[in-house]
Amino acid sequence: MPGVGFKSAQRLAFHVLSMDSERAEALASAITEARKNAKFCEVCCNLTDRELCSICESHKRNTGIIMVVEDPRDMAAYEKIGEFGGRYHVLNGRLSPMNGIGPDDIRIKELLKRLDASISEVILATNPNVEGEATAMYISRLVKPLGISVTRIAHGVPVGSDLEHVDGLTLSRALSGRQEM
Repeated sequence: MPGVGFKSAQRLAFHVLSMDSERAEALASAITEARKNAKFCEVCCNLTDRELCSICESHKRNTGIIMVVEDPRDMAAYEKIGEFGGRYHVLNGRLSPMNGIGPDDIRIKELLKRLDASISEVILATNPNVEGEATAMYISRLVKPLGISVTRIAHGVPVGSDLEHVDGLTLSRALSGRQEM
């Protein structure tokens, strides 16, 4: 499994093997049920087990701002910090012509269907790599003509790092995105 190294995998395997049959079967059943019931939210394309995810169902969220992310894990990262009160749109991928992934292979059409007069801003929060930048630029070109504000998350020097160890592109972006204090 991604992110699980040899030692962790070994610990997990031994833990599962040490479980009594009832607990092991319950775990296997839970995994099977999760896989069987997982589907995409009808609005934002996040993974859920219902028609709408809890964020799209919430009446406490700002419905006028949509943050576009590549993956449900990206959305979870923003939710974990608790500073974004708008809605999301999960692309479930990013443009990658080298890998044969074009606009029809990710959830851009679904995003465009959501954009009406009630939307004031689309925040592009794709990853700061070549494919993420290409995806952000492509979406920006589609959304800007609709008269909706399009913003991009800031990129810069990670907190706690030393400037001498930061790559040139990151330093360049940090300089061009500087803010007055």
